[in-house]
This record gives sequence, C-alpha cells and structure tokens, in this order.
Amino acid sequence: MGIKVVANNRKAHFEYFLLDRFEAGIALVGTEIKSIRAGQISLAEAYVEVTERDAWLVNAHIAPYEAASRNNHDPKRPRRLLLHKREIRELFDTVRQKGVTIVPVQAYLKDGRVKLEIALAKGKKLYDKREVMAKRDAEREMKREGVRKE
Repeated sequence: MGIKVVANNRKAHFEYFLLDRFEAGIALVGTEIKSIRAGQISLAEAYVEVTERDAWLVNAHIAPYEAASRNNHDPKRPRRLLLHKREIRELFDTVRQKGVTIVPVQAYLKDGRVKLEIALAKGKKLYDKREVMAKRDAEREMKREGVRKE
C-alpha cells in the first residue's frame, strides 16, 4: 500500500530545530479516520503533551465528517498517541529539560492506519529564523538569475 502524506506541519521546520523523530499511532473514533483520509486534518497549532504513562496530541484540528449524522466528533479533542513504554519514558525525560518540546511534523497513512511523525524540538531564536529566510531568498534570487541568463 505504501505511505500517503495527509498533513504537514511546515511551521515546525521554521520555528524549531528538530532533533529526534518518532513514529506514533493515534487512537481515533470512527468519523475521525474518515476525515483524515479525506485530508481534513491540520497540525498547525498542535503539540504533544507527555505524562509518565502516555502521550497526547493536543490542539490538532480534524474537521467533522460531512456525511456523518449527529454522531460526529469534537474537532479539537486531545487524542492519545500510541507509543512503546520506553519511547514515552524517553520523551518524558527529555521534555523535562529546559527548552525542549515535542511537535507533530506530519500525519500520513501507512498500510491503512494513521501515523504521526513527532519530533523532539528546540525553539529557534529570531536570528536563526532570519538566517533561514535570508538563505531562502538568496536561493530564490539565484534561481531567477539563472533563468534570466538563458
């Protein structure tokens, strides 16, 4: 079947230095999986909270499924992430350090199941972001100049 990406968190790459990455399953209710398969998921403001026992995806928006009746889900409810105990313990220990958080990077379908790529992340300073923007602008200019020369 392969992998079909349904959502990317482009902001995560800009706002954070991504350190370690993990693959997690998500515990969903019936209409949520249908919405995700239709691409109706947003990870823009989402983050991951870790307790000693489990991890939760908070603030991810999964749009209500249009074809469902009154049994629809709450779009912003916290969703449990399915990880191994040792992974949760590692995440919990790392997040207790100052300045480290966990952000969802992308959601995808893998063999019919929804998976979430999460990453340990350290926040970028303003000058780091400016550096990335300057580099991007320089590359864009070089591309334009290359097109004009031909």
